[in-house]
Amino acid sequence: MHRYIGLLLLSLCLGLQAYSRPVQLSAKAEISVLTCGPGDDLYATFGHSAIRVQDPNLGIDIVYNYGSFDFNTPNFYSKFAKGQLLYSLSRERFENFLYTYQLENRWVKEQILDLDTREKNALFQFLENNYKPENRKYKYDFLFDNCSTKIPYVISSVFGSKIGFTEDHLDETSTFRDLIQENLYRNSWSSLGIDLALGADIDRNAAVKEHMFLPNYVFKQFEHTEIDSKPLVKREREVLDASNGDNRKYFTTSPLFWLLLLFFFVATITFIDFRNLTRSRWLDVFLFLISGVIGLFIIFLWFFTDHTATANNANLLWALPTHLGLIYILGSKKTLPDWFHKYALVSLILMATLFLFWVFGIQKFSPVLLPLLFALLLRMAYLWRFTKA
Repeated sequence: MHRYIGLLLLSLCLGLQAYSRPVQLSAKAEISVLTCGPGDDLYATFGHSAIRVQDPNLGIDIVYNYGSFDFNTPNFYSKFAKGQLLYSLSRERFENFLYTYQLENRWVKEQILDLDTREKNALFQFLENNYKPENRKYKYDFLFDNCSTKIPYVISSVFGSKIGFTEDHLDETSTFRDLIQENLYRNSWSSLGIDLALGADIDRNAAVKEHMFLPNYVFKQFEHTEIDSKPLVKREREVLDASNGDNRKYFTTSPLFWLLLLFFFVATITFIDFRNLTRSRWLDVFLFLISGVIGLFIIFLWFFTDHTATANNANLLWALPTHLGLIYILGSKKTLPDWFHKYALVSLILMATLFLFWVFGIQKFSPVLLPLLFALLLRMAYLWRFTKA
C-alpha cells in the first residue's frame, strides 16, 4: 500500500510541476538499468531494456519503458507494417513490470548505477520530462531507435562528456544480420521471414555502439562504461531467474523440412515432364505465384514503408513480381509464347547473380532458402529448354 500511495503522490506532484518545485529524490534513491531475457513471441525474441527508479523514502519504485505502443492507434496495423507506428515512453510500478516477466518465464537482470544524489535527480528529471505527453512519443526504428538504444541515449543526453563508452570489450564486431540471427533459431519460420524481408544494408559490420540495438549488448556495454573515469555500474544482480522451459524444435514443422519436400516434389514432377515431353501447368502456376507474391512483399517493404533495414533487397533476383503477370499464360496455354524462352533465360541469369551476391558478401541469404532456390532453378531451366525453338 505504501508503494501505491507513493506513486500516487509522485503523479500528483509531477502533474503540478508548472506550479511547484519538481520532486527531488533522496540520498537513498537508486537508479538502475533492467535487462530482460527473450520471450517466446517474435516481438519478445530479442529481449528488452528499461530504467528503474526507486526511492524508499518517497515510496517510489517505478520503471520507465521506451518499448510501449498503443493498440488503439488509428490504422494501427497499417502504420505498423509501414514502419510509421509511434512508440512511447511509459511508466509503471516495478512489481507490475516484473510480474509480466514472471508470467512469461523470462529472466531479469539489474545494473545499479553509481550516481550521486545530484546525478540521480538529473536523470530522474530527464525521464519525467520525456514522459510528458508532448515528449513521450518517438518514431520506432528496429536498428537505430528502439527500447534498447534509448538507454545509452538517455545516459549520454543527461551526462554528456562525463560518460565514456569503452569499445574494447568485444572480441569482434558482427553484421546487423548476424546480430539479429543470434537471437533466432536458424531453422525457423521467423528467422527465414526476417532474412527475406531485410536487405543488403544490414550486411555491414555494426560499430560497437551500434550493437546496442539489442538489450544484451546494452548490458555488456554498461559493464564497460565509465562516468567521471569510474565504473558507471556499481553492482549487478539477478532480479528474476527463469526456469528452463520446453524449447524443443520439431524438424517436421520447420521451413527446411517443407522446402526440402517441395524441392524433391518439383524435381520428381519435372523428371516426369521431361520423360513425357510435357509441362505440368499447375506446378508452374504454383511456383510463379509463390515467388511473385514474395516479390511483391519485398517491393512493398523496400519502396512503400519507412523501414530502413528493408532497402536494397537482392531477394528480388529470384522472387520476381513479374512472375504474377505470367500466371494466366502458364495455366491456360499448353504452348508458351516464343518470348517466354528469353524470359526464362533472364530469370536464370538473375538467380545466378544472386549466388554471386552471396559468395562475394554483398548480401547474405538464409541457408534454409536453398531448397526453394534450387527448385526454382530446376523448373526455370526446364521451362527454358521446353520453350527452346
